[in-house]
Amino acid sequence: MRKIVVVENLSLDGVMQAPGAPDEDVRGGFEHGGWALPYNDAVMGDEMGKGMGTTDLLLGRRTYERFFAYWPNRPDPNPFTEVLNNSQKYVASTTLTEPLPWANSTLLTGDAAGAVAELREQSGKDVVVLGSGELVQSLMLHELVDEYRLLVHPLVLGSGSRLFRDGGPFAELRLTGSVTTTTGVVIATYRP
Repeated sequence: MRKIVVVENLSLDGVMQAPGAPDEDVRGGFEHGGWALPYNDAVMGDEMGKGMGTTDLLLGRRTYERFFAYWPNRPDPNPFTEVLNNSQKYVASTTLTEPLPWANSTLLTGDAAGAVAELREQSGKDVVVLGSGELVQSLMLHELVDEYRLLVHPLVLGSGSRLFRDGGPFAELRLTGSVTTTTGVVIATYRP
């Protein structure tokens, strides 16, 4: 059985919306896009690099399209580019159709939670979910998350889409590891 591992950038108040760029996700009038970038450092790079290339990826449509627009075409040498291009990518979407344009991409068919449950039961590499907030909400609701790797940034945004939303499912988590970066980001790993 594979593990489903959710990796998310969060503010102290739990916001996960648009950590990477000002225009990444402006839904709801969100004006703080790109908030995580000033906190990147070598410690974070090392931690995020651990295990890269040894897992498959699971992405929602919005994250898949955003990553595809950026990663395959980077002109500078970057170890993440090669890993992302070569990794198997599973995509949950009701609007995309195959063939998907990014190499090694497979569209999950039917209900996303059901498709992920089937994927989870197969033998193979663990599956890492990056971003993909709506997909993660569905996975949490169906108790399909085996591990959370949360990068908690030392700032409060005050608005935006949160990982753990009001009315979400109850969950007890156990801390299994943590690392603090030089910029104050706590990378915490939790398991249900």
